[in-house]
Amino acid sequence: MKVIGLDIGGTAVKYGLLDENGVILELGEFPTEAEKGVENLFKNICKVIDKYLSDDILGIAVSGTGQIDGTIGKVIGGNPIIPGWIGTNLVEKLEDRYKIPAVLENDVNCAALGEKWLGAGKNSENFVCLTIGTGIGGGIILNGDIFRGDTYVAGEFGHIQIVKSGEECLCGKKGCYERYASATALVKMVKEKTGKTLNGKEIFELEKSGDKEIKEIVDRWIDYFTDGLSTIAYIFNPPLVVIGGGVTKQGEYLLNRILVSLDSKLGINYKKNLKIKFAELGNNAGILGAEYLLLKKVGKVK
Repeated sequence: MKVIGLDIGGTAVKYGLLDENGVILELGEFPTEAEKGVENLFKNICKVIDKYLSDDILGIAVSGTGQIDGTIGKVIGGNPIIPGWIGTNLVEKLEDRYKIPAVLENDVNCAALGEKWLGAGKNSENFVCLTIGTGIGGGIILNGDIFRGDTYVAGEFGHIQIVKSGEECLCGKKGCYERYASATALVKMVKEKTGKTLNGKEIFELEKSGDKEIKEIVDRWIDYFTDGLSTIAYIFNPPLVVIGGGVTKQGEYLLNRILVSLDSKLGINYKKNLKIKFAELGNNAGILGAEYLLLKKVGKVK
């Protein structure tokens, strides 16, 4: 049996055909066309599903942007990037149309589940997942499952306040973690200091070439990142933190600096068994985590 997987983002929708072991057999993507609204998005999703639909399809697994009640597959909040997305019960719509099981869960929760199933969190029953991108997302794996919280929106680590009366955030608060430690924040810090518009890859290449000004900026950005990470460690006392996002392509070069910066910010009992790992599944983590949820729904995994 096979699974149709989709990962709905604000810019693009990734999709694929997977087997029951998480092997991706086919992969593609199309523009979200967010401004055209949720019905246009649903129409384009259905085109992909119709392409793969056959007797050996076990179900449809969807990872999506926004605040999502993954127990029923309904979008309950978030930024209104896609008109009509908030309030949509995608699982209900898909199951009514195709008469096969479907799931929908928040993209970072799916990434965490994907890493638990096949990636850096494999064989770990408890860990925290952070994704560094436009903002900072979070997922909490507790006793082998996603901890969703009372109203299904737990893990919004990007909105921990790390700078009192700091920069205003889209959430309405000031000094939020993601305003200082996201990939967007790093690009902004470089732009403000140097006047150059650079992406993350270019920033790290300059630093490695010996640019002292860029190194100072990256050091400050890492310091902000470990400020928030230390707070998360003090709250959860996790044995493992998995960090995802494009900046993790820097590998050991960046990971070692994060570890050095974090070391002085944690008490002995919080860092004694703590491991920090970069995510292993890259851009496919969301689709794989959604598949894992679907397999749980139909009783294929525990």
